[in-house]
Amino acid sequence: MIRDRYNLNSSDALMIEVVNHLQPGPGRWQPRVMKEAFGVVSCQAIPQDRQPVILQEAVNILSRCVPPSEISGQETGLVIGYVQSGKTMSFTTVAALAHDNGYRMVIIIAGTSQYLLCQSRNRLCNDLRINSISEHRPWRHVPDPTLSKDSHRIIRDILEDWNDPIVPPEERRTVLITVMKNHRHLHRLIEVLNSIELRGIPTLIIDDEGDQAGLNTMVRRGNQSTTYRRLLALRAAIPQHSFLQYTATPQAPLLINIVDVLSPNFAEVITPGDNYIGGRDVFDERWNLIRIIPSDEIPSENNRLTGPPQTLHCAMRLFFLGAAAHLMKRDTPPNRSMMVHPSRLTDIHGQYFNWVRDTREGWLYIFRQPSDDHAYRDLIELFHRDYEDLLRTEPGLPSFDSIVPYILRAMRWTTVRVLNDSPEGTAPVNWSDNPYWILVGGQSMDRGFTVEGLTVTYMPRGPGIRNADTIQQRARFFGYKQAYRGYCRIFLEQDVYDAFLAYIEHEEDIRSQLIEYRNTGRTLSDWRREFFLAGNLHPTRNNVIDIDYWRVQLGDRWVYPERPHDVGEVIEANRAVFSQFISRIQFVEHDGLDKRVTEHRNLVARGIPLSHVHENLLTRIRITSLEDSRLFSPLLRLIQFHLAQNPNDLCTIFLISGGSPIRRACENERIKQLFQGRQLARREITYPGDREVKDAGVISIQLRYLTLGEYQQQPIADNVPHLAAWIPASIARDMVQQPQGA
Repeated sequence: MIRDRYNLNSSDALMIEVVNHLQPGPGRWQPRVMKEAFGVVSCQAIPQDRQPVILQEAVNILSRCVPPSEISGQETGLVIGYVQSGKTMSFTTVAALAHDNGYRMVIIIAGTSQYLLCQSRNRLCNDLRINSISEHRPWRHVPDPTLSKDSHRIIRDILEDWNDPIVPPEERRTVLITVMKNHRHLHRLIEVLNSIELRGIPTLIIDDEGDQAGLNTMVRRGNQSTTYRRLLALRAAIPQHSFLQYTATPQAPLLINIVDVLSPNFAEVITPGDNYIGGRDVFDERWNLIRIIPSDEIPSENNRLTGPPQTLHCAMRLFFLGAAAHLMKRDTPPNRSMMVHPSRLTDIHGQYFNWVRDTREGWLYIFRQPSDDHAYRDLIELFHRDYEDLLRTEPGLPSFDSIVPYILRAMRWTTVRVLNDSPEGTAPVNWSDNPYWILVGGQSMDRGFTVEGLTVTYMPRGPGIRNADTIQQRARFFGYKQAYRGYCRIFLEQDVYDAFLAYIEHEEDIRSQLIEYRNTGRTLSDWRREFFLAGNLHPTRNNVIDIDYWRVQLGDRWVYPERPHDVGEVIEANRAVFSQFISRIQFVEHDGLDKRVTEHRNLVARGIPLSHVHENLLTRIRITSLEDSRLFSPLLRLIQFHLAQNPNDLCTIFLISGGSPIRRACENERIKQLFQGRQLARREITYPGDREVKDAGVISIQLRYLTLGEYQQQPIADNVPHLAAWIPASIARDMVQQPQGA
């Protein structure tokens, strides 16, 4: 049955076994996994148990694209991975799966620089085995198409094979186009495509780093930026296509206007392999990989450095020790690298390059001196101190005495070079030239750039304008490094360290939301734009967002609805929820200060499972006012998020005035003052006030019944159930909300 379904030969036992583990995709059609897609994952150094995961995620993604059997139609999707987690392998597998299922053209928009384009193009061609001469390949690669190169005729001739009855299906080739994300390159591609009849040509467009460069940076001015305009024209030139945006930082695509052509209709989340280390790993204090650069060693307008900082020297020593151990043990991978990432300014790159180069030269000179030389002994002592540091995370490190003879050789085999937009910095890195590299640069080493065997990162720069996605894309130190994790060190400025820590939680929140939302089967335009993000970070650059977002601060404050009486039938429903919940709780008289004689005493129930309160009270209370829901919805998200990490957490419930109705005035249909203030009698506090009725350190819930309306007047609503929640600072989170979606 499996062979019939996937058109396999009897010799493909391994493929059958892998395919047999796959589930149907969640989309509108079911792609078939055949030899091209399986060949991509099986020809790489990918563990066999990892291959079904990559294929399953490719099936999930392609199943949500326009079926190749349809004559026309367009779809836009978002595919989210972690930084350096294998997004290129994912879209390569999706491209191969597209060929298997009859897509006739695949367009890869990769990189905003020639270097990044070449990096992606080389990986793609290697993984698809396009340059293999030992077998017939089902691809025709057309890089950077132009009319002057007759690209339109080449593409036309390849596409015509699909309609020629004498061409066997296995000999029909898919056109693979690779192009830089640059308006001039895209314009030339559009000219080529407009010269070809493309009706009925199922096409897959993959925008690598889909949140970068292509979005409309002039949307707030009512205009269109050039590259954005080119992407719209590209999509208009192809009647039947799906447009996939791959990124590790999805904030911008999720927050652009949902009517924008580039706003995704669906999102798929891809998972890394077991050998991946990301934010949750690197910033785990137990791993001890992070080092803070002191503020006086961070260059700025007010802090001009006149020489190399001590932490830079420390980072270099750690790198050379790791390189020497690598050389001695002949470990894999073949390269080990260090990245110095000081600024986007090329002048500063030059300064750090000179410091690194001169330091290396000075150390080479010292290491050539006799062992009793004073400078040699001092330098060896410094290396020994950093060796002890490295030993804490890499217990398999050879003895210091055995490593020392290899340090000089490791330094000789290290290339130091600048990588930036300067004339000398644009040449590609030929990793086979030397096993060890120290690269100095800025934006060229940001998004999309892969540093082979990166162990030590030195980043003496602040968070800048604090765009979360920009900061996260600097995390080139993430990746498949489990085998040499102990050799890794990341040197960061304190604010950047804090920003990365905040981003980890933000990233996991978005991913978990999108995974959960996918199962609803609804389009992404209905998804509520609401997620955790530290108050000192912006989700993304403002120039691509024309619908403003706002922030909700939750923590060390009371959250409650101001219009609980909006709809009569809702009051009745909430009364039933309160009655059922309260009947299951054993209250006792609150032991807090309360010497009032004219009021009912507050009651309290401590040690109530928060999960019970969340399930049977918080999620059942109905909030009808839009303003109230903007606070209450984040409250529910925060408690849900907290419970995911602390499922056994407890909370405290207070029944204010023992459940007797309390009169509160209203103004503009809102409760004028919910909390009774502090009470005094003869200058003695008899009641601290409702705001103080809480238990420190735990979530506290106040329940009360209200009679609403001005005193001495007919009430506008009676016996209204009301809930207020206090979130302790230890659980506090800031949330971003945007008025799009549900």
